[in-house]
Amino acid sequence: MARPSIATERRAQIIDATMSTIAEHGIRGTTLDRIADAVGMSRGHVRHFVGNRDRLLLDTAIAVFADDTGTVGSILPSGTRDIEDALDYLFGPEFNSPDRENAVVLGLVDLSRTTPAIAEVLTTAYGATREQLASLIAEAKPDASTDACTTAAYGLLTSALGSVFLSDFDGDPTRLRRTRAAAEAQLSIL
Repeated sequence: MARPSIATERRAQIIDATMSTIAEHGIRGTTLDRIADAVGMSRGHVRHFVGNRDRLLLDTAIAVFADDTGTVGSILPSGTRDIEDALDYLFGPEFNSPDRENAVVLGLVDLSRTTPAIAEVLTTAYGATREQLASLIAEAKPDASTDACTTAAYGLLTSALGSVFLSDFDGDPTRLRRTRAAAEAQLSIL
């Protein structure tokens, strides 16, 4: 197997440093100077490998939401087989931990309000997730209408994302269990 190019390695390092900088300083405090400091390069080298800040933030959004092929798609893990797998992930500790990745996603959500290209990445990722959830629900509830499955998918996704948002400041140990119970109750009426 061929060794990745230095440019590819540097871009990956810079994107990783960008994620750390967003998590530490927020999206507004993420400057090329701070990213350069975090990655241990000059600002000029960062620009050489990734371009300007806007391009770097877009590339970071794509990296966060891309699958192994580099395509932006569903946020559910690739091995998600059924709605139970999806619920385990969306209402589990990995997805709901107040970690660096969730801080980055919240920063990108903030940026999406003013940056259409970032909004498009998020819309694609969450749209693909909603579609995947609707399909998994339809498999589990074959008598439910397509519209009901889509509505339930919206409900599950927004509950999961709300739970993630709360995880940053709400230490209630029952939050995940209760949020999942609400999601399961929603599915039970289909």
